[in-house]
Amino acid sequence: MPGIHLRPAELERDFGLLAELFTLEQDEPTTESGLIEDYEVHKDRIFCLTVAEDESGEFLGFNWATLNRDSARKAYFYVIVQPEHRLKGVGSWLYQDVEQSARAAGVDQLEVGIRDDRPECRAFAERRGFSEHLHRIGMRLNLDAFDDHPYDELIARLEDGGFLFTSMSELGDTNEARRRLYRLNDTTAAQTMGADGDHPWSDFEDFQKHVCQAEWYQPGGQKVAIDVASGEWAAMSAITCFASRDYAYNLFTGVDERYRGRKLGQAVKVTALRYAREVLGVHEVRTHHNTNNLPMLAIDRKFGYEVLPGEFVMIRSLI
Repeated sequence: MPGIHLRPAELERDFGLLAELFTLEQDEPTTESGLIEDYEVHKDRIFCLTVAEDESGEFLGFNWATLNRDSARKAYFYVIVQPEHRLKGVGSWLYQDVEQSARAAGVDQLEVGIRDDRPECRAFAERRGFSEHLHRIGMRLNLDAFDDHPYDELIARLEDGGFLFTSMSELGDTNEARRRLYRLNDTTAAQTMGADGDHPWSDFEDFQKHVCQAEWYQPGGQKVAIDVASGEWAAMSAITCFASRDYAYNLFTGVDERYRGRKLGQAVKVTALRYAREVLGVHEVRTHHNTNNLPMLAIDRKFGYEVLPGEFVMIRSLI
């Protein structure tokens, strides 16, 4: 496509258009104000944010590349082009801009999420040297059709066996409780099948900033199961409702590997789903899973979740 011009994105001029394209591509509502807020939070790590235009100044697409929180040698990015301008070279120009900027910033590895129902997008990435790292699928549960009563007996049996089902709200959301939640969440996330032992947060302060101080954090939706005899936090399930969404999102469910095999994952997740129904007042819950996380996939299928389009996480080494 002749006459493609790249320029730095501008908040007031471009972010409304960027939000529209994010919404179109991700099937999730993204607002201009929310995108600007996200930019302000992460702008110190954003090293490439570029708009593509034609000769008349028409908006064609954009890229957005951000350094990994834990390693400045890694980065993730988006390249999104207006549907009517695809297959005309715009995406190639925008990707070249990302790669050049990444090399200049000293980045060794690039990561991108590709919708699993867009084979042409995966082919675009593969032609540029990207390979699949993992596959996340979306899942959705109709709460109106979910019958949680069969799990009353399971929860009662676990309570009789010495487990307390509670929430961060009921525990006062204290600093000490947050530290215990951090250790449980970080440990079980690293133990999850397909996680490769990676820890989502660098330390407690990082967890505080990105979880407990986040707008979406709801202490009542942070459900935990505690082994009363030992005081150990054994399992958790976190749920919330993001702004402008009409459904709840199950952020994470995990069981410490020392306590697996007792159906604690099912039980604590039921308490989170009840919170979504009774407190958040929603009729639907969504989540995402690494396809290697077979135990959690089995639980959700048992509950009646249906599969939604997901994404391939693809990586490329620049070394």
